[in-house]
Amino acid sequence: MTLLHRRALFGAAAAAATAWAVPRAALAQAAPPAGPFRLPDLPYAFDANEAAIDARTMEIHWRFHHGGQVNGLNNAVRDQPQLAAMPLDQLLMKLNEVPEGIRTAVRNNGGGNANHTMFWQIMGGRGGEPSGELAQAIAQDFGDFAAFRTRFNAAANGVFGSGWAFVTVTPAGRLAVVTKPGQDTPLMDGQRVLMGNDVWEHAYYLRYQNRRAEYTANWWNVLDWQKVAARYAQAKAGTLGV
Repeated sequence: MTLLHRRALFGAAAAAATAWAVPRAALAQAAPPAGPFRLPDLPYAFDANEAAIDARTMEIHWRFHHGGQVNGLNNAVRDQPQLAAMPLDQLLMKLNEVPEGIRTAVRNNGGGNANHTMFWQIMGGRGGEPSGELAQAIAQDFGDFAAFRTRFNAAANGVFGSGWAFVTVTPAGRLAVVTKPGQDTPLMDGQRVLMGNDVWEHAYYLRYQNRRAEYTANWWNVLDWQKVAARYAQAKAGTLGV
């Protein structure tokens, strides 16, 4: 191989590395899509959840998967001003009233928007266990935190194909574990979501490949229980949205 060829190969490799590089200190930002629904900024850097999720997966997941769903939802309601003006949770709760021609697009993209907005919000922490009223509710409905975690992981790992595992919460503070396929959400059943884990392969495949159970086990290490507890309080107060 000539020196010229070696330099060309080195330049191509450097360019590829640059293209895949991830900013590891700056907060994640993206240009907002056109339309009434917006991609929320991440409340932490891409590498904030390295204990469970690598920075590159965080960026791809947030910027392209979630961002694409926000754009898809905006496109779906472009000619529906009444739907475009609705809060996202109310739109999903009234999915059966959405015109049939755009219902699937609203279901998939609106559900994905709601699910991911919740998902980003509850991470960025250091795991551990909840305390206070939330811990009491978990003990009441699941026995103890270890049993709750085991049950939730079993649900998440048992999702066939792509979907989510959720914890729903009633206005009285009662909790339940449910699963949904695709980007469906308990909001479509009139239920509120306390927390949930994304078990689509794009959420974990770069690091874990087919080892979903390893991903779901590590995910607890990046939960922010103060954020989850705040959602619990909002649910009891009747103010929890997506």
